[in-house]
Amino acid sequence: MALDEKILEKIEALQEKYDASGQDMLSYLEGLLYADYLTYWDYINLDILLQLQQPRTPIPDENIFIIYHQITELYFKLCLLEIDQINPDSFTDAELGMRVARMNAYFENMVRSFAIMVDGMDPKQFLQFRMALLPASGFQSAQYRKIEICSTSLFLLMEQSTRNESGAKESLKNQFQHIYWRKGATELKSGKKTLTLTQFEQKYDKELLELAEKMHNRNLNFLLEKLNGEVSTHTVSVLRKFDEQVNIHWPLVHYKSAVRYLQKNPADIAATGGTNWQKYLPPRFQKRIFFPTLWSQTEQDNWGKVWVDEQLEQLLRTKQS
Repeated sequence: MALDEKILEKIEALQEKYDASGQDMLSYLEGLLYADYLTYWDYINLDILLQLQQPRTPIPDENIFIIYHQITELYFKLCLLEIDQINPDSFTDAELGMRVARMNAYFENMVRSFAIMVDGMDPKQFLQFRMALLPASGFQSAQYRKIEICSTSLFLLMEQSTRNESGAKESLKNQFQHIYWRKGATELKSGKKTLTLTQFEQKYDKELLELAEKMHNRNLNFLLEKLNGEVSTHTVSVLRKFDEQVNIHWPLVHYKSAVRYLQKNPADIAATGGTNWQKYLPPRFQKRIFFPTLWSQTEQDNWGKVWVDEQLEQLLRTKQS
């Protein structure tokens, strides 16, 4: 039977490919005869994926907690893959806007789906299994820290009281020592580092500092400045939205969850990692802003306030209905 002309073209192209690498094309073709067809479950390692949940207790809703956090880590990885594809020497305004728009889609899904954490677990079950998680905490997500470091300068991630003229002149290593999350992981009573923070620093500090050094002249805010004001309205819009998603909406849905499960009177229940979540999560306390040149002073002064007002209005409507 005569072979289709298109098939012959592909065979010739394959022959050229393997000749160029000194390989025997016929051996590869013969191997195809014995290879099994690829299946969906093998391709995504479904059996392994479904066995990655290792609850520490027999309480059912702990599985929800684990699975949701695993999903968010995969979304974080998608964001980092987008950033990694931006070449700082040849990127364009359009590419920057496209990559950030994709990351916005990932964070929108995470923010929207966080209702699973706010309303999707039984509060009694959560308060039972949470104590078996000590000192593990979502605070220890290195991928989230990497997204922050890849988005802006270390100076803009410093704890707010050190984000001044003196701090701007510090070396990257010194700026890293004053990064905002360290202050958030302190014991509520003593002010000492929590075990959660100590574990995190031991495992990730070296890697995160190296990333900060690598991204110093290629983070998203640096690329924005490199465009010298020649930025489309679309790119400005998606960058502003990314700022809101990561620095307002994401921490505030965590705050909403913490209030639901941990806020008690007259005393507050500490988070599993001992983090000072009341001062750590609300954006108004740290005012982390990746792209300050895209926001007016009034907008920066009221950072996160719009979200809080919307939540209060929604709560009021719920009570009235």
